[in-house]
Amino acid sequence: QVQLVESGGGLVQAGGSLRLSCAASGRTFSTYAMGWFRQAPGKEREFVAAISGSGGTTIYGDSVKGRFTVSRDNVKRTVYLQMNSLKPEDTAVYYCARRGIPTTQYMNVRYYDYWGQGTQVTVSS
Repeated sequence: QVQLVESGGGLVQAGGSLRLSCAASGRTFSTYAMGWFRQAPGKEREFVAAISGSGGTTIYGDSVKGRFTVSRDNVKRTVYLQMNSLKPEDTAVYYCARRGIPTTQYMNVRYYDYWGQGTQVTVSS
């Protein structure tokens, strides 16, 4: 059983920064791509960013390109999401997930088999 635990959410003013962390259990962490998604009230879950198992490939949703950076530390079994220049529209619950389905795709939720409980990010204007 894989457990993913997010942390680092909170309240920040527009233009500010936050860094989210997602700690994973399991010894095969480095073999899986990891993704970040977010969900605002009344909206569908949205792809934010993903990173390959080695960390050599990163992908971002259009709304966060140039502002967010995804990274990982396979020794610590942790994936990070550095969020800069935050906007009120970034307000959502942020989830990390493991891409457990063999595929070259990153953006669709159906390829992710384990999810964290989510951490709230609120950006005030």
